[in-house]
Amino acid sequence: MRDPLGAFGEHRYCPSCGRLPASTVAFDALQAETARLDVLSSLPDEIRATLREQGVFTRSWVDTIENVVGVVEVLGSSVFHEHVADADERLRGKRSIFQRLDDMANLFVLAGFSDVRGSVRSPAWQRLLRTWAARRVFTHNDGVVDEKYLRRVPASRTSVGQRLVISDADCREAIDDATVLCRALVDIRSL
Repeated sequence: MRDPLGAFGEHRYCPSCGRLPASTVAFDALQAETARLDVLSSLPDEIRATLREQGVFTRSWVDTIENVVGVVEVLGSSVFHEHVADADERLRGKRSIFQRLDDMANLFVLAGFSDVRGSVRSPAWQRLLRTWAARRVFTHNDGVVDEKYLRRVPASRTSVGQRLVISDADCREAIDDATVLCRALVDIRSL
């Protein structure tokens, strides 16, 4: 099994107490994403204009979306392995299942745990689905909207072939929604 906390090495260890719990790693990583957004927002207007022209804001926002999904993926995997004795057997043949939001939720339910969708609730769950779809588009399709994205986000106003546009507000909302989901994962209970 790969190191479930390896994706966010800068948050894995405390110099005094050693390896940090997966929940600490996740919440620290989400706070770091917020801090990065705050720093970019606080820059003087002339610097912001230059950075905007250079694509720095867009790149940072895309990174935030990808990182938010990664945080949940790593925490979900860690929680599943911690609570499910036969986790490796249940995960056999289910590559990247923690990157697929509904599949991850169903995996926990099938293992006898509460449904995190009940803790997150709509519309936050729908926004998370949109965030996961955006991450897939940016990671695998260079940010260009495709049919798969539109099936996952039917309310989208974009068309196939358009570049998906995200903003600081989208990122902050994704961080807030992911924080709620991470709390639900940390507090997951067997039925």
